[in-house]
Amino acid sequence: MASILSIETSASTCSVALHTKGVLVNTLEVAEPQAHASKLALLIEEVLKSSGVPKEQLQAVAISSGPGSYTGLRIGTSMAKGLCMGLNIPLINASTLLALANHVAHAQSDKYLCPMIDARRMEVYCQVFDSDLKEVTPTEAIVVDEHSLHELLDARKVLFFGDGAEKCKKVIHHPNAEFVDGIYPQASFVGAVAWQQFNRNDFADLVEFTPFYLKEFVAKKAQPIF
Repeated sequence: MASILSIETSASTCSVALHTKGVLVNTLEVAEPQAHASKLALLIEEVLKSSGVPKEQLQAVAISSGPGSYTGLRIGTSMAKGLCMGLNIPLINASTLLALANHVAHAQSDKYLCPMIDARRMEVYCQVFDSDLKEVTPTEAIVVDEHSLHELLDARKVLFFGDGAEKCKKVIHHPNAEFVDGIYPQASFVGAVAWQQFNRNDFADLVEFTPFYLKEFVAKKAQPIF
């Protein structure tokens, strides 16, 4: 019985999910600022315990591979690699944006899907897919303004969603722009994509894998005391 543990730490919410044969068994999340380091191990333990699945029965661990929070992705990847090495099971890296798009694709047709992850100010990480989840544009970081994605919007309706889409409502007013609220990166979305990859034996190199940060980490400057 194939059980896959999925970890999502690319955004502000930290979540863990367990799928068995592609069916969601259990998921838990914590929506607290900077809680990934302190809460992730506890979430994993609770999901497995409440599901009655000992970690030794896991057949893979899936990680949301980015783009997203630099620190969050590092924490999630370190935990996932540690579990895989300790249990001698494969690591699955699932694109954060693809996982979001996969969650809504079944309910859409003849629309472009544009998952967006909040970066900072008016910047987002995004990628555009068609309704069959084929890539239309590469993953990129863009500063959103009233002209963003107008060529695609002129061609057909574009569905915007994800935790970065909310702020884009204020500036994207094209008649073909549609927005869906309440969708943000979740481990259950990662698990749905991971099950497909598991069946294709599409695994990451456990030693060489690094998250898709997209942009280099920029340390915040310390505020002067005086």
